[in-house]
Amino acid sequence: MCGRLSLFADPALVAERFDAEPTRPLDPRYNVAPSQRHPVVRNDDPDAVRFPTWGLVPKWADGSGSGHVNARAETLADKPSFREAYAQRRCLVLADGFYDWTDTPTGKQPYRFEREDRDPFALAGLWEPPGDDCPATFTVVTTEANAVVEPVHHRMPVVLSSERARRRWLRGDSDRAVRGGAEEASDDAAASSLADLLDPRPTPELHAYPVSSALNDPANDSAALVEAVPAEEDVQTGLDEF
Repeated sequence: MCGRLSLFADPALVAERFDAEPTRPLDPRYNVAPSQRHPVVRNDDPDAVRFPTWGLVPKWADGSGSGHVNARAETLADKPSFREAYAQRRCLVLADGFYDWTDTPTGKQPYRFEREDRDPFALAGLWEPPGDDCPATFTVVTTEANAVVEPVHHRMPVVLSSERARRRWLRGDSDRAVRGGAEEASDDAAASSLADLLDPRPTPELHAYPVSSALNDPANDSAALVEAVPAEEDVQTGLDEF
């Protein structure tokens, strides 16, 4: 699962890392929740950072729901909500951290996952264009958790750590970008060649730490949310004193 994101890295670094220019100011965000806008790079316009709404609404849906926050990697090619977007509308979801929760005796403890250097990275995503009653939307693709995430949650976003992985996700397995509806006949083949990117991967550059439960409220969005706090189990047992 991936329920919250952040991106507060230097905008110049973001533009350089992903070779794309934002279409509007890239304001720092520490607690991005579903139904909010967030920066992505789309496969039809890889030179721009755009800001769709988190929660993918298929173009055939009526737009009355909240949309799909996550898309399971195992069902992308089969599930009607994602099948066409997987073949034709992939994107990089830009982030410098993501969050998930683990159960504790008194509730849920949020954890943050980020690089040691706090540099931005990309998650695999799918996007949909705006409809009659709906803005442009996106979803984050998830897979089974690796060793970093598994102690907190059994699912994690697909992290595209390398430039080659990011390029392949946007362009398919070829060296040419898929733009608009062009080369549509090869879309399914391109998507099927991407399956290896969706497997759980070691991400040694990522680490996890507990953060404040203030993260639970989407209205809270400050730098204090990315600061480490004692895990509840440590507070309960006094382990933080050793």
